[in-house]
Amino acid sequence: MILCDIANPPIASGHRFDQERHWAASLALRFAPRSGATRLLHARHQGPLRVQRPFYPEGRDQACHLYLLHPPGGLVSGDALTISAHVGRGAHALLTTPAANKLYKADSQGVAWTQQTRLSVEDGGTLEWLPQETIAFDGSRGQQRTQIDLHGSARCLGWEVMALGRPASDLPYVSGRIEQHFRLTLDGKPLWLERQPLDPTHPRFTGRWGQGGATVHATLWAVGLADAPAAIEALREVLPDNPRWAVTVRHGVLLLRYLGNSRNEAWGLCEQAWQLLRPRWIEREAHTPRIWLT
Repeated sequence: MILCDIANPPIASGHRFDQERHWAASLALRFAPRSGATRLLHARHQGPLRVQRPFYPEGRDQACHLYLLHPPGGLVSGDALTISAHVGRGAHALLTTPAANKLYKADSQGVAWTQQTRLSVEDGGTLEWLPQETIAFDGSRGQQRTQIDLHGSARCLGWEVMALGRPASDLPYVSGRIEQHFRLTLDGKPLWLERQPLDPTHPRFTGRWGQGGATVHATLWAVGLADAPAAIEALREVLPDNPRWAVTVRHGVLLLRYLGNSRNEAWGLCEQAWQLLRPRWIEREAHTPRIWLT
């Protein structure tokens, strides 16, 4: 697979991007330990992308919880959303969102949107990337890129949940095209590279060898588990026994996958897996962000 510069990615094949309709929003965060606690030392934003003040629900010397706010609530044609977060040595950050991210239908010209996320964790740092789900409306066109750069003994656990269409409103995802790219490296060495095209008109979308007609998919990853095989066995014992999910480990990366038709099932699976893995991963019980309960 050929990967390009995440800072200047080309628009996926079949997408149109109009520079005159380039509405950008960006957020750059940097965390580091200060006086025995993880502090948000840098938060620079452009456009409608903000953060709330840091929270320490687990104690001042534990994880810094931060909510990423995008007031528009979603992406339309021409939007370009960029998020970067850097976690320093010895720091621990947990990042989440207050609501689902929505990918709206493209305009009559088929202009695409772009969303880029770049996460970097130094040796000895810990990052939890736990955004709420993404909902793609019928006709949405765009590209998502997630790059995770780890160094030394850095630890990272995160997930991405994608729901295609709005079945409750009888509005399935039958047109459009979304490309998802994931790149995870350790000290510059690729551990997990993936490209996922979502095109409902392509045979892969309905074929059993591809999407299989599923409208929801999710991936949870974890790097830094001391005993990944034992964690896998624990997940298989505790999580629901059904064929819609599977878990494996490759190159030190634990990957849990879901492919089905229920956003609630996918989210519940990821949350339950996180609650089970966290004590094994960092020897701390999971502390549910209160924004998820509102």
